Amino acid sequence: MLDSSTRQPLQDVHVRETVPLVSPKYLKQEETISDLAVRTVINSRESIKRILTGKESRLIIVVGPCSIHDPVAALEYARKLKDLAARVEDKLLVVMRVYFEKPRTTVGWKGLINDPHLNDTFDIATGLRIGRRILLEIANMGLPAATELLEPITPQYIADLIALTAIGARTTESPTHRQMASGLSMPVGFKNGTDGSLQVAIDAMLAARSQHSFLGIDSEGQTCIVNTNGNPWGFLILRGGRSGPNYSPESLADSLTRLNNAKLPPRLMVDCSHANSNKDYRLQHTCWDDCIAQRLAGNTNIVGLMLESNLNPGNQSLTADLKQLQYGVSITDGCIGWEETEQLILSAHEKLSAAAE
Repeated sequence: MLDSSTRQPLQDVHVRETVPLVSPKYLKQEETISDLAVRTVINSRESIKRILTGKESRLIIVVGPCSIHDPVAALEYARKLKDLAARVEDKLLVVMRVYFEKPRTTVGWKGLINDPHLNDTFDIATGLRIGRRILLEIANMGLPAATELLEPITPQYIADLIALTAIGARTTESPTHRQMASGLSMPVGFKNGTDGSLQVAIDAMLAARSQHSFLGIDSEGQTCIVNTNGNPWGFLILRGGRSGPNYSPESLADSLTRLNNAKLPPRLMVDCSHANSNKDYRLQHTCWDDCIAQRLAGNTNIVGLMLESNLNPGNQSLTADLKQLQYGVSITDGCIGWEETEQLILSAHEKLSAAAE
């Protein structure tokens, strides 16, 4: 029998420390949403819903950095994108990709919210503040934002500023993320699995449409039971898989058949990055051009496209000396530069406009 004086701890054996976090309510009081930002979020969410139901013919374009690591560069990109969005708004609903959380296959930088100083200090409280400030500034420009939600408590801090959310290929199969999606206030895109499987995304869409009860936090930061009504605004995002791209007409037809068989809306978005570009950012234009051509040929089930884009093309490794980082270049996946981004969007707008005449 163990002596009580030598008894080993039974929990937190591998926990170094726990650090209290600011409550969502307190952070929102610090970084208050403006009336203009409210209008931006509400109007863009409603536009996305109309597009998903076929009541509006515009194409959703989710475009922006693979991940946000530099607030200054992010806001410069947002200003450029806002100007471009205004030029094409009759045919394209442009939404900026503002990703703060990065799921990792093994290890690596986890995103601005998790590690805002890029040095493994994990100052999450500061990361949440910076993230919310960036989203507020973008919304105040009148530009809608999209993100991927990874940690289930993050929505309480920033979801009021998000027009569209994605659930990533690594988390689409997760019951926690399906439950979280069931309570989100905006449309949610579910990516197919990393192996290319569509079924995990279809199952996720069905699960998220249902009511759930799960553990979460409220606006005070109090642990609570979250009871949801279900989110009817889920849709499929195709991003390719280990077997290769999945944006060909045959692949899209198969996806639509599967959605119809599951009695889900036959609407989908194509991610031009990841496996759909064979993980080569320079090939995103191939997927983009093909999908625009399919749309022009009459496939209105394609309701959106995604591009990974930054001020400057390529990517770079995160180093200890942050002064060595190139401005406007991704520190995660490679991105196309602004010039190509502008050319692709203007070209798509021109083609869609010509087809409507």
